[in-house]
Amino acid sequence: MALSPEGTPSVEALGGSDPELPPEEPWQATCEIREPFRLLQASCAGGVTGETTGRGDSSWVIRCVPRAGSQGSQAEAHRPSSPSVRARLPRGLRVVVPVPVLEPDAEQSTDVIVVGSSEPSAPASPAPCRELLAYEVRVNQRDIEDVCICCGSFQVHTRHPLFEGGMCAPCKDKFLDCLFLYDDDGYQSYCSICCSGETLLICENPDCTRCYCFECVDTLVGPGTSGRVQAMSNWVCFLCLPFPRSGLLQRRQKWRGGLKAFCDRESNSLETYKTVPVWKREPVRVLSLFGDIRRELVSLGFLESGSAPGGLKHLDDVTDVVRKDVEAWGPFDLVYGATPPIGQACDHPPAWYLFQFRRVLQYARPSPGSRRPFFWMFVDNLVLSQDDRHVATRFLEADPVTLQDVCGQAVQDAVHVWSNIPAVRSRHSALASHDELSLLAPDRQKTKPPGQGPAKLVKNCFLPLREYFKYFQQNSLSL
Repeated sequence: MALSPEGTPSVEALGGSDPELPPEEPWQATCEIREPFRLLQASCAGGVTGETTGRGDSSWVIRCVPRAGSQGSQAEAHRPSSPSVRARLPRGLRVVVPVPVLEPDAEQSTDVIVVGSSEPSAPASPAPCRELLAYEVRVNQRDIEDVCICCGSFQVHTRHPLFEGGMCAPCKDKFLDCLFLYDDDGYQSYCSICCSGETLLICENPDCTRCYCFECVDTLVGPGTSGRVQAMSNWVCFLCLPFPRSGLLQRRQKWRGGLKAFCDRESNSLETYKTVPVWKREPVRVLSLFGDIRRELVSLGFLESGSAPGGLKHLDDVTDVVRKDVEAWGPFDLVYGATPPIGQACDHPPAWYLFQFRRVLQYARPSPGSRRPFFWMFVDNLVLSQDDRHVATRFLEADPVTLQDVCGQAVQDAVHVWSNIPAVRSRHSALASHDELSLLAPDRQKTKPPGQGPAKLVKNCFLPLREYFKYFQQNSLSL
Protein backbone atom coordinates (compact mmCIF):
# COMPACT_ATOMS: atom_id res chain seq x y z
CA MET A 1 0.00 0.00 0.00
CA ALA A 2 1.35 3.46 -0.85
CA LEU A 3 0.29 7.01 -0.07
CA SER A 4 -0.53 9.46 -2.83
CA PRO A 5 1.07 12.88 -2.79
CA GLU A 6 -2.11 14.25 -1.23
CA GLY A 7 -1.81 11.81 1.69
CA THR A 8 -4.61 9.51 0.52
CA PRO A 9 -3.72 5.81 0.62
CA SER A 10 -3.96 3.83 -2.58
CA VAL A 11 -4.63 0.07 -2.91
CA GLU A 12 -1.94 -2.38 -3.96
CA ALA A 13 -2.98 -5.94 -4.78
CA LEU A 14 -0.73 -8.68 -3.51
CA GLY A 15 0.14 -10.84 -6.45
CA GLY A 16 -1.83 -8.90 -9.09
CA SER A 17 -2.51 -5.51 -10.64
CA ASP A 18 -4.67 -2.90 -8.96
CA PRO A 19 -8.33 -2.96 -9.96
CA GLU A 20 -10.03 0.28 -10.70
CA LEU A 21 -11.87 1.25 -7.53
CA PRO A 22 -14.92 3.52 -7.40
CA PRO A 23 -14.38 7.10 -6.26
CA GLU A 24 -13.59 7.56 -2.59
CA GLU A 25 -16.39 8.81 -0.39
CA PRO A 26 -16.56 10.21 3.15
CA TRP A 27 -16.34 7.98 6.23
CA GLN A 28 -19.72 7.40 7.88
CA ALA A 29 -21.30 5.95 10.98
CA THR A 30 -21.90 2.20 10.58
CA CYS A 31 -20.14 -0.76 9.05
CA GLU A 32 -21.70 -3.45 6.89
CA ILE A 33 -19.21 -5.86 5.27
CA ARG A 34 -20.58 -7.77 2.32
CA GLU A 35 -19.01 -10.91 0.92
CA PRO A 36 -20.25 -13.03 -1.97
CA PHE A 37 -23.25 -15.17 -0.91
CA ARG A 38 -23.42 -13.81 2.65
CA LEU A 39 -23.67 -10.64 4.69
CA LEU A 40 -21.60 -9.93 7.80
CA GLN A 41 -22.58 -7.24 10.26
CA ALA A 42 -19.86 -5.43 12.18
CA SER A 43 -19.51 -2.45 14.44
CA CYS A 44 -16.70 -0.01 13.83
CA ALA A 45 -15.21 2.69 15.97
CA GLY A 46 -15.59 5.28 13.24
CA GLY A 47 -18.57 3.62 11.57
CA VAL A 48 -18.44 2.78 7.80
CA THR A 49 -20.18 0.72 5.22
CA GLY A 50 -17.76 -1.63 3.49
CA GLU A 51 -18.31 -3.64 0.32
CA THR A 52 -16.08 -6.50 -0.85
CA THR A 53 -15.46 -7.55 -4.41
CA GLY A 54 -13.75 -10.70 -5.63
CA ARG A 55 -10.60 -10.35 -7.68
CA GLY A 56 -8.88 -12.58 -10.14
CA ASP A 57 -5.76 -12.86 -7.98
CA SER A 58 -7.88 -14.28 -5.15
CA SER A 59 -7.58 -11.13 -3.00
CA TRP A 60 -10.55 -9.38 -1.45
CA VAL A 61 -11.04 -5.64 -1.40
CA ILE A 62 -13.20 -4.05 1.29
CA ARG A 63 -14.16 -0.57 0.14
CA CYS A 64 -15.58 2.03 2.51
CA VAL A 65 -18.73 3.56 1.03
CA PRO A 66 -21.25 5.92 2.63
CA ARG A 67 -24.50 4.62 4.02
CA ALA A 68 -27.52 5.96 2.24
CA GLY A 69 -29.09 8.88 4.04
CA SER A 70 -26.40 9.09 6.72
CA GLN A 71 -25.20 12.34 8.18
CA GLY A 72 -21.87 13.08 9.83
CA SER A 73 -19.78 16.02 10.91
CA GLN A 74 -16.87 17.27 8.86
CA ALA A 75 -14.47 16.10 11.54
CA GLU A 76 -15.90 12.55 11.32
CA ALA A 77 -15.60 12.55 7.56
CA HIS A 78 -12.01 13.69 7.48
CA ARG A 79 -10.54 12.19 10.67
CA PRO A 80 -11.88 8.64 11.03
CA SER A 81 -10.60 6.35 13.75
CA SER A 82 -9.44 2.82 12.86
CA PRO A 83 -12.53 0.57 12.69
CA SER A 84 -12.75 -2.41 15.06
CA VAL A 85 -14.49 -5.08 12.97
CA ARG A 86 -16.08 -7.72 15.18
CA ALA A 87 -17.47 -9.87 12.39
CA ARG A 88 -15.51 -13.08 11.90
CA LEU A 89 -13.67 -13.03 8.57
CA PRO A 90 -13.01 -16.21 6.54
CA ARG A 91 -10.34 -18.45 8.03
CA GLY A 92 -6.86 -17.73 6.73
CA LEU A 93 -7.59 -14.09 5.79
CA ARG A 94 -5.49 -11.16 6.97
CA VAL A 95 -6.70 -7.60 7.36
CA VAL A 96 -4.30 -4.76 6.52
CA VAL A 97 -5.46 -1.38 7.81
CA PRO A 98 -3.53 1.57 6.29
CA VAL A 99 -2.62 4.56 8.42
CA PRO A 100 -2.77 7.63 6.18
CA VAL A 101 -1.00 10.93 6.71
CA LEU A 102 -3.78 13.26 7.68
CA GLU A 103 -3.83 16.84 6.55
CA PRO A 104 -6.39 19.21 7.98
CA ASP A 105 -7.56 20.54 4.63
CA ALA A 106 -7.36 17.33 2.60
CA GLU A 107 -10.24 14.86 2.29
CA GLN A 108 -9.15 11.37 3.29
CA SER A 109 -10.41 7.88 2.45
CA THR A 110 -9.36 4.47 3.66
CA ASP A 111 -9.28 1.13 1.87
CA VAL A 112 -8.78 -2.25 3.55
CA ILE A 113 -7.11 -5.12 1.73
CA VAL A 114 -7.93 -8.66 2.87
CA VAL A 115 -5.65 -11.33 1.42
CA GLY A 116 -6.75 -14.97 1.26
CA SER A 117 -6.22 -18.17 -0.68
CA SER A 118 -7.71 -19.13 -3.99
CA GLU A 119 -9.95 -21.76 -2.35
CA PRO A 120 -13.57 -20.77 -1.62
CA SER A 121 -13.82 -19.46 1.93
CA ALA A 122 -15.91 -21.56 4.30
CA PRO A 123 -18.44 -20.00 6.67
CA ALA A 124 -16.82 -18.86 9.87
CA SER A 125 -17.34 -20.97 12.97
CA PRO A 126 -17.14 -19.68 16.54
CA ALA A 127 -14.20 -20.52 18.75
CA PRO A 128 -14.64 -23.88 20.50
CA CYS A 129 -16.11 -23.65 23.97
CA ARG A 130 -18.10 -25.84 26.33
CA GLU A 131 -21.39 -24.05 25.68
CA LEU A 132 -21.26 -24.86 21.94
CA LEU A 133 -20.53 -28.58 22.36
CA ALA A 134 -24.15 -29.66 21.95
CA TYR A 135 -24.58 -27.31 18.97
CA GLU A 136 -21.52 -28.73 17.23
CA VAL A 137 -22.70 -32.31 17.66
CA ARG A 138 -26.44 -31.88 17.02
CA VAL A 139 -26.51 -29.10 14.42
CA ASN A 140 -23.10 -29.20 12.74
CA GLN A 141 -23.08 -33.03 12.85
CA ARG A 142 -19.59 -33.11 14.34
CA ASP A 143 -18.56 -36.50 15.72
CA ILE A 144 -18.51 -36.27 19.52
CA GLU A 145 -15.26 -38.26 19.47
CA ASP A 146 -13.71 -35.19 17.78
CA VAL A 147 -14.66 -32.88 20.64
CA CYS A 148 -13.25 -32.83 24.16
CA ILE A 149 -16.34 -33.41 26.29
CA CYS A 150 -14.48 -31.97 29.29
CA CYS A 151 -13.89 -28.47 27.92
CA GLY A 152 -15.22 -28.31 24.33
CA SER A 153 -11.82 -28.10 22.64
CA PHE A 154 -11.37 -29.52 19.13
CA GLN A 155 -7.72 -30.39 19.84
CA VAL A 156 -8.49 -33.98 20.80
CA HIS A 157 -5.61 -36.06 22.18
CA THR A 158 -7.36 -39.31 23.11
CA ARG A 159 -10.75 -40.82 23.88
CA HIS A 160 -12.55 -40.30 27.17
CA PRO A 161 -12.28 -43.64 29.01
CA LEU A 162 -15.75 -43.66 30.61
CA PHE A 163 -18.06 -41.94 28.12
CA GLU A 164 -18.16 -41.53 24.36
CA GLY A 165 -16.28 -38.40 23.37
CA GLY A 166 -12.80 -37.03 23.00
CA MET A 167 -10.35 -35.56 25.50
CA CYS A 168 -7.67 -32.94 24.96
CA ALA A 169 -4.18 -33.24 26.45
CA PRO A 170 -4.66 -30.79 29.37
CA CYS A 171 -7.93 -32.45 30.40
CA LYS A 172 -6.26 -35.87 30.12
CA ASP A 173 -3.55 -34.83 32.56
CA LYS A 174 -6.11 -33.43 35.00
CA PHE A 175 -8.22 -36.59 34.69
CA LEU A 176 -5.27 -38.83 35.56
CA ASP A 177 -4.38 -36.68 38.56
CA CYS A 178 -7.86 -36.38 40.03
CA LEU A 179 -9.91 -39.45 39.09
CA PHE A 180 -9.03 -41.50 42.18
CA LEU A 181 -8.95 -38.66 44.69
CA TYR A 182 -11.51 -39.02 47.48
CA ASP A 183 -12.83 -36.73 50.21
CA ASP A 184 -13.26 -37.67 53.84
CA ASP A 185 -16.90 -38.61 53.23
CA GLY A 186 -15.78 -41.47 50.97
CA TYR A 187 -16.92 -39.91 47.68
CA GLN A 188 -14.70 -38.83 44.83
CA SER A 189 -13.44 -35.26 45.06
CA TYR A 190 -14.10 -34.27 41.44
CA CYS A 191 -16.50 -34.81 38.56
CA SER A 192 -16.15 -38.20 36.87
CA ILE A 193 -16.41 -36.53 33.44
CA CYS A 194 -14.20 -33.44 33.59
CA CYS A 195 -12.42 -33.99 36.95
CA SER A 196 -13.24 -30.46 38.06
CA GLY A 197 -16.43 -28.65 38.99
CA GLU A 198 -17.39 -26.70 42.09
CA THR A 199 -20.87 -28.09 42.84
CA LEU A 200 -21.20 -31.86 42.49
CA LEU A 201 -24.12 -34.28 42.27
CA ILE A 202 -23.45 -37.44 44.28
CA CYS A 203 -24.60 -40.84 43.11
CA GLU A 204 -26.86 -42.35 45.79
CA ASN A 205 -26.13 -45.93 44.87
CA PRO A 206 -24.52 -47.21 48.11
CA ASP A 207 -21.89 -49.08 46.08
CA CYS A 208 -20.90 -46.06 43.97
CA THR A 209 -18.64 -43.16 44.92
CA ARG A 210 -18.86 -41.03 41.77
CA CYS A 211 -19.86 -37.39 41.42
CA TYR A 212 -20.83 -35.17 38.49
CA CYS A 213 -20.65 -31.39 38.20
CA PHE A 214 -23.64 -29.25 37.23
CA GLU A 215 -21.93 -27.96 34.07
CA CYS A 216 -21.25 -31.42 32.63
CA VAL A 217 -24.76 -32.64 33.37
CA ASP A 218 -26.48 -29.58 31.88
CA THR A 219 -24.19 -29.47 28.83
CA LEU A 220 -24.15 -33.15 27.88
CA VAL A 221 -27.54 -34.38 29.11
CA GLY A 222 -29.66 -31.29 28.69
CA PRO A 223 -30.20 -27.79 30.11
CA GLY A 224 -31.83 -27.88 33.53
CA THR A 225 -30.95 -31.52 34.20
CA SER A 226 -28.93 -30.68 37.31
CA GLY A 227 -31.94 -28.95 38.85
CA ARG A 228 -34.17 -31.94 38.18
CA VAL A 229 -31.59 -34.28 39.67
CA GLN A 230 -31.47 -32.16 42.82
CA ALA A 231 -35.21 -32.54 43.18
CA MET A 232 -35.01 -36.34 43.01
CA SER A 233 -35.04 -38.31 46.26
CA ASN A 234 -32.75 -41.12 45.09
CA TRP A 235 -30.59 -40.46 42.03
CA VAL A 236 -28.20 -42.99 40.53
CA CYS A 237 -25.47 -41.85 38.17
CA PHE A 238 -24.82 -42.44 34.50
CA LEU A 239 -22.45 -45.34 35.15
CA CYS A 240 -25.01 -47.10 37.35
CA LEU A 241 -28.15 -46.63 35.25
CA PRO A 242 -29.34 -49.71 33.33
CA PHE A 243 -29.56 -47.76 30.05
CA PRO A 244 -26.33 -46.41 28.51
CA ARG A 245 -27.43 -43.06 27.01
CA SER A 246 -28.64 -39.84 28.60
CA GLY A 247 -28.75 -37.04 26.00
CA LEU A 248 -25.29 -36.76 24.47
CA LEU A 249 -23.73 -38.62 27.37
CA GLN A 250 -23.30 -42.28 26.48
CA ARG A 251 -21.49 -44.79 28.65
CA ARG A 252 -18.79 -46.73 26.85
CA GLN A 253 -19.13 -50.46 26.53
CA LYS A 254 -16.63 -52.29 28.76
CA TRP A 255 -15.61 -49.01 30.31
CA ARG A 256 -13.76 -50.74 33.14
CA GLY A 257 -11.30 -52.30 30.74
CA GLY A 258 -11.12 -49.03 28.84
CA LEU A 259 -10.23 -47.15 32.02
CA LYS A 260 -7.39 -49.58 32.77
CA ALA A 261 -6.07 -49.30 29.20
CA PHE A 262 -6.33 -45.50 29.38
CA CYS A 263 -4.34 -45.27 32.63
CA ASP A 264 -1.71 -47.75 31.46
CA ARG A 265 -1.30 -45.93 28.13
CA GLU A 266 -1.38 -42.31 29.28
CA SER A 267 0.24 -42.56 32.71
CA ASN A 268 3.86 -43.14 33.59
CA SER A 269 3.02 -44.70 36.94
CA LEU A 270 2.71 -48.38 37.83
CA GLU A 271 0.17 -50.66 36.23
CA THR A 272 -3.48 -49.89 37.01
CA TYR A 273 -5.78 -52.79 37.76
CA LYS A 274 -9.17 -53.13 36.14
CA THR A 275 -11.92 -52.06 38.53
CA VAL A 276 -14.24 -54.80 39.77
CA PRO A 277 -18.06 -54.79 39.34
CA VAL A 278 -20.03 -54.56 42.57
CA TRP A 279 -21.39 -58.11 42.39
CA LYS A 280 -17.87 -59.53 42.09
CA ARG A 281 -16.21 -57.63 44.93
CA GLU A 282 -14.91 -59.60 47.91
CA PRO A 283 -13.73 -58.37 51.32
CA VAL A 284 -10.15 -57.19 51.30
CA ARG A 285 -7.49 -59.43 52.89
CA VAL A 286 -4.71 -57.42 54.51
CA LEU A 287 -1.21 -58.23 55.75
CA SER A 288 -0.06 -55.41 58.03
CA LEU A 289 3.63 -55.36 58.98
CA PHE A 290 5.13 -53.42 61.90
CA GLY A 291 2.06 -51.19 62.20
CA ASP A 292 -1.59 -52.14 62.73
CA ILE A 293 -4.00 -50.34 60.36
CA ARG A 294 -7.14 -52.16 61.49
CA ARG A 295 -8.62 -49.03 63.04
CA GLU A 296 -8.22 -47.03 59.81
CA LEU A 297 -9.66 -49.77 57.59
CA VAL A 298 -12.65 -50.27 59.89
CA SER A 299 -13.40 -46.55 59.90
CA LEU A 300 -13.29 -46.54 56.07
CA GLY A 301 -15.66 -49.51 55.81
CA PHE A 302 -13.20 -52.07 54.45
CA LEU A 303 -13.36 -54.23 57.57
CA GLU A 304 -16.40 -54.92 59.67
CA SER A 305 -16.28 -53.62 63.21
CA GLY A 306 -15.41 -56.52 65.50
CA SER A 307 -14.73 -58.81 62.54
CA ALA A 308 -12.74 -61.98 62.91
CA PRO A 309 -8.95 -61.62 62.70
CA GLY A 310 -9.01 -63.44 59.36
CA GLY A 311 -9.60 -60.13 57.48
CA LEU A 312 -6.31 -58.66 58.63
CA LYS A 313 -3.07 -60.35 59.65
CA HIS A 314 -0.79 -58.16 61.77
CA LEU A 315 2.90 -58.93 62.40
CA ASP A 316 5.39 -56.85 64.37
CA ASP A 317 8.38 -59.11 63.79
CA VAL A 318 8.87 -61.07 60.57
CA THR A 319 12.41 -62.25 61.16
CA ASP A 320 11.42 -65.93 61.10
CA VAL A 321 8.65 -65.63 58.49
CA VAL A 322 9.22 -67.66 55.32
CA ARG A 323 7.36 -67.99 52.05
CA LYS A 324 5.42 -71.04 53.20
CA ASP A 325 3.98 -69.04 56.12
CA VAL A 326 2.78 -66.19 53.92
CA GLU A 327 1.20 -68.57 51.41
CA ALA A 328 -0.59 -70.38 54.24
CA TRP A 329 -1.96 -67.13 55.68
CA GLY A 330 -2.94 -65.72 52.28
CA PRO A 331 -3.73 -64.92 49.65
CA PHE A 332 -3.58 -61.21 50.45
CA ASP A 333 -4.96 -58.24 48.52
CA LEU A 334 -3.11 -55.51 50.40
CA VAL A 335 0.31 -55.57 52.06
CA TYR A 336 1.11 -52.62 54.32
CA GLY A 337 4.37 -51.82 56.09
CA ALA A 338 5.80 -48.83 57.91
CA THR A 339 8.79 -47.67 59.90
CA PRO A 340 8.16 -46.85 63.57
CA PRO A 341 6.94 -43.33 64.34
CA ILE A 342 9.48 -40.69 65.32
CA GLY A 343 10.51 -41.00 68.93
CA GLN A 344 9.31 -44.56 69.37
CA ALA A 345 11.89 -47.03 70.61
CA CYS A 346 12.63 -49.85 68.20
CA ASP A 347 14.82 -52.92 68.22
CA HIS A 348 16.06 -52.60 64.65
CA PRO A 349 17.69 -49.94 62.49
CA PRO A 350 15.28 -48.08 60.16
CA ALA A 351 16.51 -49.83 57.00
CA TRP A 352 15.64 -53.23 58.51
CA TYR A 353 11.93 -52.47 58.16
CA LEU A 354 12.38 -51.64 54.48
CA PHE A 355 14.30 -54.82 53.65
CA GLN A 356 11.93 -57.06 55.59
CA PHE A 357 8.89 -55.47 53.96
CA ARG A 358 10.35 -56.00 50.51
CA ARG A 359 11.12 -59.65 51.30
CA VAL A 360 7.62 -60.46 52.60
CA LEU A 361 6.06 -58.48 49.74
CA GLN A 362 7.72 -60.82 47.26
CA TYR A 363 6.17 -63.80 49.06
CA ALA A 364 2.69 -62.26 48.97
CA ARG A 365 2.61 -61.20 45.32
CA PRO A 366 0.25 -63.10 43.01
CA SER A 367 1.76 -65.48 40.51
CA PRO A 368 2.90 -63.90 37.21
CA GLY A 369 0.05 -63.41 34.78
CA SER A 370 -2.59 -63.16 37.50
CA ARG A 371 -5.22 -60.47 36.93
CA ARG A 372 -6.20 -60.31 40.58
CA PRO A 373 -5.85 -56.75 41.95
CA PHE A 374 -2.96 -56.61 44.39
CA PHE A 375 -1.90 -53.47 46.24
CA TRP A 376 0.91 -52.55 48.59
CA MET A 377 2.15 -49.54 50.55
CA PHE A 378 5.31 -48.78 52.49
CA VAL A 379 5.44 -45.68 54.71
CA ASP A 380 8.56 -44.02 56.10
CA ASN A 381 7.98 -41.74 59.07
CA LEU A 382 11.06 -39.66 58.17
CA VAL A 383 13.47 -42.10 59.79
CA LEU A 384 15.12 -43.48 56.64
CA SER A 385 18.27 -41.78 55.45
CA GLN A 386 18.49 -40.36 51.95
CA ASP A 387 20.54 -43.35 50.82
CA ASP A 388 17.93 -45.70 52.31
CA ARG A 389 15.18 -43.89 50.40
CA HIS A 390 17.11 -44.32 47.15
CA VAL A 391 17.41 -48.04 47.91
CA ALA A 392 13.65 -48.20 48.60
CA THR A 393 12.91 -46.58 45.25
CA ARG A 394 15.11 -49.12 43.46
CA PHE A 395 13.80 -52.17 45.33
CA LEU A 396 10.11 -51.22 45.24
CA GLU A 397 10.31 -49.90 41.66
CA ALA A 398 8.27 -46.82 42.50
CA ASP A 399 9.05 -43.21 43.30
CA PRO A 400 8.15 -41.91 46.76
CA VAL A 401 5.66 -39.15 47.47
CA THR A 402 5.43 -36.94 50.53
CA LEU A 403 2.20 -36.52 52.47
CA GLN A 404 1.91 -33.71 54.98
CA ASP A 405 -0.31 -32.77 57.88
CA VAL A 406 -0.40 -28.98 57.71
CA CYS A 407 -2.01 -26.72 60.28
CA GLY A 408 -1.99 -23.14 59.05
CA GLN A 409 1.52 -22.62 57.70
CA ALA A 410 3.17 -25.12 60.04
CA VAL A 411 3.85 -28.73 59.09
CA GLN A 412 2.64 -30.90 61.98
CA ASP A 413 3.66 -34.24 60.53
CA ALA A 414 4.85 -35.78 57.28
CA VAL A 415 5.63 -39.18 55.78
CA HIS A 416 7.26 -40.60 52.65
CA VAL A 417 5.11 -43.16 50.83
CA TRP A 418 5.81 -45.79 48.18
CA SER A 419 2.67 -47.47 46.82
CA ASN A 420 0.84 -48.76 43.75
CA ILE A 421 -2.59 -47.61 44.98
CA PRO A 422 -4.17 -45.25 42.41
CA ALA A 423 -3.96 -41.52 43.10
CA VAL A 424 -1.31 -41.73 45.83
CA ARG A 425 0.93 -39.65 43.56
CA SER A 426 -1.84 -37.03 43.22
CA ARG A 427 -1.57 -36.33 46.95
CA HIS A 428 2.12 -35.49 46.65
CA SER A 429 3.41 -32.28 48.17
CA ALA A 430 7.04 -31.31 48.46
CA LEU A 431 8.51 -31.16 51.96
CA ALA A 432 11.06 -28.42 52.47
CA SER A 433 14.34 -29.46 54.04
CA HIS A 434 13.87 -27.13 57.02
CA ASP A 435 10.43 -28.65 57.69
CA GLU A 436 11.90 -32.14 57.70
CA LEU A 437 14.68 -31.07 60.05
CA SER A 438 12.17 -29.48 62.41
CA LEU A 439 10.09 -32.68 62.49
CA LEU A 440 13.23 -34.67 63.32
CA ALA A 441 14.37 -32.30 66.08
CA PRO A 442 14.68 -33.97 69.51
CA ASP A 443 12.36 -31.50 71.25
CA ARG A 444 9.73 -32.04 68.55
CA GLN A 445 9.92 -35.81 69.04
CA LYS A 446 9.23 -35.43 72.76
CA THR A 447 6.15 -33.28 72.20
CA LYS A 448 4.52 -35.58 69.64
CA PRO A 449 1.34 -37.28 70.91
CA PRO A 450 2.04 -40.87 72.00
CA GLY A 451 0.89 -43.57 69.67
CA GLN A 452 0.49 -41.24 66.67
CA GLY A 453 1.78 -43.03 63.60
CA PRO A 454 1.87 -42.65 59.83
CA ALA A 455 -1.43 -44.53 59.31
CA LYS A 456 -3.51 -41.42 60.00
CA LEU A 457 -1.83 -39.49 57.19
CA VAL A 458 -2.29 -42.25 54.62
CA LYS A 459 -5.82 -43.19 55.66
CA ASN A 460 -7.60 -41.57 52.72
CA CYS A 461 -5.11 -43.11 50.29
CA PHE A 462 -6.95 -46.40 50.82
CA LEU A 463 -10.29 -45.03 49.57
CA PRO A 464 -9.69 -45.90 45.87
CA LEU A 465 -9.78 -49.56 46.95
CA ARG A 466 -13.57 -49.20 47.08
CA GLU A 467 -13.47 -49.74 43.32
CA TYR A 468 -12.02 -53.21 43.90
CA PHE A 469 -13.22 -54.65 47.22
CA LYS A 470 -16.41 -55.05 49.19
CA TYR A 471 -17.46 -52.05 51.18
CA PHE A 472 -19.19 -52.34 54.54
CA GLN A 473 -21.09 -49.63 56.38
CA GLN A 474 -18.68 -46.80 57.09
CA ASN A 475 -18.06 -46.18 60.78
CA SER A 476 -17.47 -42.74 62.23
CA LEU A 477 -14.40 -43.31 64.35
CA SER A 478 -12.42 -40.36 65.61
CA LEU A 479 -8.82 -40.80 64.55
